Amino acid sequence: MAKRGGFPGGMMPGNMNNLMKQAQRMQRQMEEQQKELEEKTFTATAGGGAVAVTMSGKREVTKVTIDPDACDPEDVETLEDMVMAAVNDTLHQIDEANSSVMGKLAGGLGGLGI
Repeated sequence: MAKRGGFPGGMMPGNMNNLMKQAQRMQRQMEEQQKELEEKTFTATAGGGAVAVTMSGKREVTKVTIDPDACDPEDVETLEDMVMAAVNDTLHQIDEANSSVMGKLAGGLGGLGI
């Protein structure tokens, strides 16, 4: 006859407390890593350095530098394309850094039995 109550698989309440503590610790680590990421800056260039864009980890543009030689009034489209490329590259750098941080933290989920 099956025993009523208790925890499935014979898990004791103390084990559940340990799992909760691990989850809380991982959440704190994730928050700390996210804050560190937000404080970093990322810079990308385009057009051989003619355009540079710097962004914070919060995805806020903090600086745009354009070489005066890149400002051809007859070819504004090229300058626009360089700015767009630099912004997109910077966003890609932020995404990669974020994925790297989250991947490291997710590696610790194995200890939670997940």
